Amino acid sequence: MKFLKILIVFLIVTFISCNKTSNETKKSFSDNLNTVVYYGGDIISMDGKELELVESIVSQNDEIVFIGSKEEALKRFPNGKKHDLKNHVMMPGFVEPHVHPSLAATMLPNEIIAPYDWVLPNGTKKGVTGHEAYMERITNSITQNAKEGQMYFIWGYHQLWHGELSRDIINVITKDKPVGIIHRSFHEIYLNDAAIALLGIKKEDFKGNPQVEWEKGHFFEGGWLALVPKMAPIMLEPTRYMEGLGMMTQLIQKNGITTVAEPGFPSADFNGELTLLKKEMAKNPPYDVYLIPSGTQLFGMKGGNKEAMAFMETLDSLYNTDNIQFLPKQVKLFSDGAIYSQLMQMKDNYTDGHHGEWMTPLDLFKDQISMYWDNGYKIHVHSNGDKGIQQVLDYLTLDQKRNPRKDHRLTLHHMGYFTDEMAEEIKALGVESSVNPYYLWALADKYSENGLGKERGENLVRINSLVKRNIPVSFHSDFSMAPMEPLTLAWTAVNRVTSQNSSFSQDQKISVFDAMKAITIDAARTLNLEKQIGSIAKGKKANFVILDKSPFSIEPIKIKDIKVLATVFKGDFNIIKSNNLKTK
Repeated sequence: MKFLKILIVFLIVTFISCNKTSNETKKSFSDNLNTVVYYGGDIISMDGKELELVESIVSQNDEIVFIGSKEEALKRFPNGKKHDLKNHVMMPGFVEPHVHPSLAATMLPNEIIAPYDWVLPNGTKKGVTGHEAYMERITNSITQNAKEGQMYFIWGYHQLWHGELSRDIINVITKDKPVGIIHRSFHEIYLNDAAIALLGIKKEDFKGNPQVEWEKGHFFEGGWLALVPKMAPIMLEPTRYMEGLGMMTQLIQKNGITTVAEPGFPSADFNGELTLLKKEMAKNPPYDVYLIPSGTQLFGMKGGNKEAMAFMETLDSLYNTDNIQFLPKQVKLFSDGAIYSQLMQMKDNYTDGHHGEWMTPLDLFKDQISMYWDNGYKIHVHSNGDKGIQQVLDYLTLDQKRNPRKDHRLTLHHMGYFTDEMAEEIKALGVESSVNPYYLWALADKYSENGLGKERGENLVRINSLVKRNIPVSFHSDFSMAPMEPLTLAWTAVNRVTSQNSSFSQDQKISVFDAMKAITIDAARTLNLEKQIGSIAKGKKANFVILDKSPFSIEPIKIKDIKVLATVFKGDFNIIKSNNLKTK
């Protein structure tokens, strides 16, 4: 009996000791995590249906583990790093659901001559208007910088601001130096004789393509898509391309973005673009990249729709990295032409008599939508004009009747012009939206006078028609169709002010809260990632942006002037500029 008592006492002591050691081990492990306690400023969660401020949050490594009072946070995580926000503002990191790294890599290191100023990491490219002024600028640029035997790209031309352009006009400037002038839309290009010779293309290569004006050296929409693969070796020249991707990274971080997505990968060359993108992301910049394959480009590259889809099914398992991921069961398709070219399809056509264009032949487009619909894909569709959007809705109506799906989340991208009545149909079909508010700022004044007329021109991007119907809306830049500045996009949607200080369609203004949703949680929803990012909630990634002011506490007209001070990406702090934000 005495031995039994001794044994029981021994076991109890051993259990207590082991349990104490286990707890100490757990505590030690927890203390060794990258634990940060944030407090001392407005922390805006964007996690509910209305503005919600929290006093403190705690992140461990790349995850949010606590939301609550500062007192409780410090009590539960006494050894965590303390970060006093010093009255600055923390929000979830901005999400950019529609950018094109290949466009950025082509545009940023090359010449930019556009209607408006472009702010770059290394300076500002001044805008120019008027034909004579434009011709002087491109002539000086070509004369000073273009070289024989090397393609020289100039981006930013628009006929309504810069007048007529053609192969012969460029030839007058130079016949010996290869020049490609890329339209502001990035859906068109004009080539001179030397560029055509350098590319080794012939008229017969584009036989039967109605979107090629060979004599003018003009390739647009489907003609542009046919030309881009032939230009890929030049556009993907590693040194310049990597310079452009590096500049893109600077813009992403500068503007508080911690997640970007490209709907429509690749633009021209799958392996080439992915290899160079991986090289940039191997530097571990403070953002993630998500890719959505292009059903249109892969149709041509793989020899058919079924072949394209079969390839898509392999992408996430074969090509994903820690910071580049293909979104499974998602696809990008193309309806009508670009709004910047005034080639979007309009129900009532244009006031000057020209007509829009289809980017995808309608029989092929219909087959694509039906195939991806039947295979359970989330479909993203580039669509700009009311006729282009209506065509998507008409095809969707047929597919939904034939093969009903719930929560399909088909998303219309851009949505330059549509009516309030169409918004009602969009709601009824369960369609979602990702819009570019910048169209209104950049185009409304000019389009009201040319092509669209007052009623349509002043009502571009009717965001409130969507918001008031509780249709999920995200904002995107479609870089370079707008600056990669989420706060500028939100500012445009809230104020509806144009480049000429016109206050158009004020009934389409939305609240600051809805605008902030469109660059955070609803932008994440566009990618089906709202459970991982887009708001400050327990279990989500520790991706944040720190601002000098709250968009909710200043005049709405000043939202675009808010400064991004820092980002936090997966728990790691990244200062944008010299300031007093230091982790203690």
